[in-house]
Amino acid sequence: MADCDICGEERELLNAIVEGSLLNVCESCSKFGNVIVVSHPKKEEKPIKRSSVEVINVIKPDFPTLIKEAREKLNLKQKDLALRINEKDSVIHKLETGSFQPTILLARKLERELKIDLVEIYQETHETINLKDNQLTIGDLLKLRK
Repeated sequence: MADCDICGEERELLNAIVEGSLLNVCESCSKFGNVIVVSHPKKEEKPIKRSSVEVINVIKPDFPTLIKEAREKLNLKQKDLALRINEKDSVIHKLETGSFQPTILLARKLERELKIDLVEIYQETHETINLKDNQLTIGDLLKLRK
């Protein structure tokens, strides 16, 4: 057993992607990200190609414009919006000028308050291969290129 990267408790850990970072987390903290299952092939297995999909939450690149337009549509000043989401008004200013990118948690707060979408799901597909006896050979690499 080891310590959870989020809460620090000594428990059995899982691998999870939390806000784009791979962390070792306990079962109760795994709800903050996407759990990754690591499988180790059996020694008798033949190499098998598989595809895996990685799902990541990403902030939309045009977030400064989206935030500013939504705030103005609701007739709110930067200070008013900051009070509603419990942030400093300088944070709102930096978000709207694009000099600061929000975290996923801050983006979710803004989404709820402004009724907009700032976070989008990005899926990346990876081809993987299970290796016989966990050894990578040149032949395995050539099979991946096909």
